[in-house]
Amino acid sequence: MRAVVPGSFDPITNGHVDVIRRARAIFDEVVVAVGANSSKKYLFEPTERLELVRAATADIEGVTADPLTGLLTDFCRAHGADAIVKGARGAVDFDFEVGMARMNHSLTGIETVILPAAAQWSYVSSTLVREIATLGGDATPYVPAVVARRLATRRAHD
Repeated sequence: MRAVVPGSFDPITNGHVDVIRRARAIFDEVVVAVGANSSKKYLFEPTERLELVRAATADIEGVTADPLTGLLTDFCRAHGADAIVKGARGAVDFDFEVGMARMNHSLTGIETVILPAAAQWSYVSSTLVREIATLGGDATPYVPAVVARRLATRRAHD
């Protein structure tokens, strides 16, 4: 069975990687769908985010990453996905994801699996990581090493 783990991943965090690993333990294959949300302001360009996701998940057998444009349900159909996997840090995330799961199911019948964030990552978000990094703080504990290096490089050039 194949699952899709969608997100904007700006940047990918250790919490994201944890959800991807856990999804891979459940499903034979996992495709990480790296998309864009028109209401968000991004630190990294789409190609950079895709590159960072691929680098951060390179050691997880059975995981690939592709760009997501358009509807997630169309992406899932095109990739032969059996399910969508989403992580939820708390009640607000869960409530949002349940609504999305219901909509995606009504469109295509695809099921969504919602994995609770691991306790050590439950407070980490890409938004907080971006804020820490852009204000000169150290985001290293919250992101894969490849992301920490890219954030440091970006900060050095700003």
